[in-house]
Amino acid sequence: MPMRRYIKIDEKKVKKAHAVNYVEAVLTLDDWPQVKGYDFEKGLDFQHYLDSLFSTGFQATELAKAIDIVRQMRKTKAVIFLGYTSNMVSCGVREVIAYLVKHKLVDVLVTTAGGVEEDIIKALKPFVIGNYDAPGGALRDKGINRTGNTFIPNDRYLYFERLMMPFLERMLALQKQHGRAMASREFVHELGKTVKDEHSILYWATRNDIPLFCPALTDGSIGDMVYFFKQQHPEFLLDITDDIVEITNLAINAKRTGIIALGGSLPKHMIANANLFRDGADYAIYLTTAMEYEGSNAGANIQEAMSWGNRPDAPNAKVVGDASITFPLLVAGGFVDRQQQTPKQKSKARKGTKGKRTDVKYNS
Repeated sequence: MPMRRYIKIDEKKVKKAHAVNYVEAVLTLDDWPQVKGYDFEKGLDFQHYLDSLFSTGFQATELAKAIDIVRQMRKTKAVIFLGYTSNMVSCGVREVIAYLVKHKLVDVLVTTAGGVEEDIIKALKPFVIGNYDAPGGALRDKGINRTGNTFIPNDRYLYFERLMMPFLERMLALQKQHGRAMASREFVHELGKTVKDEHSILYWATRNDIPLFCPALTDGSIGDMVYFFKQQHPEFLLDITDDIVEITNLAINAKRTGIIALGGSLPKHMIANANLFRDGADYAIYLTTAMEYEGSNAGANIQEAMSWGNRPDAPNAKVVGDASITFPLLVAGGFVDRQQQTPKQKSKARKGTKGKRTDVKYNS
């Protein structure tokens, strides 16, 4: 085989190509944090793992940033508004949110209709793990509904209907007693009184008097039942105008506020809108899989939020990833205090924090 021949290049051109390819750094950034992942050779220490997210890069660093912002929210005693879409209750994030509400770690909740009714349904009978590839027609024939890879047999909704119809009768009686329609927050508060499951969000929201707003209350199974109920009781009403007044007053009266939004839709927008009345929130964390280019509320980044009036100086983070993964980690790092750890966990945590970064402040 003949040797490959290359076209001869002038030495000056070679030097120029080298100079272009290897531009001398103006800034070497030697004093910046190094990119480095968790060292599993040392075994698994969960606190050390959470600390390592900051230096990992990509969305792990954004999550570490969000964890630090949660700590700032709590340190400054900000009123924390938590918004979440119904799929967060369909999956096991429901129990994570219930933990926060039980321990009064969040102050205001906003969700969609599914976020209310699925919490109640799970208190009656659980959902089960299925798979994404199950044929929809076959599931329908068997009376099984699918949300992602969770299965919800129709009997759950029958149990729910048996609870709801007498409840609606009681709500109508209260409406007549007070001479006015009930707001969605009042409706949800009363509904929480029917729950006996301590893993329920509504159970703890009602008992701890934490307001849960759901102005889209009829956009789901509750709405189906209201439809049939109103065939016999057309005078039954729900008032969503009180909700906007109450949540906006909560924001205006707060000395500091923080937003945590899981996904987008009505919960994120309602919370952000209420905080606009106080010139924006002091802190903001968005957890989403949506991208900005589609123009959705869920995908909007912080800069877009600023264009609508949110504060440019507020510490903020947008974490792109499945919230069923990112939110429990956010709670573990930002809300679960080390005082709640076992003595063995505390000892490991103390050993691992010497000389380590414990907090980083962000503004963008």
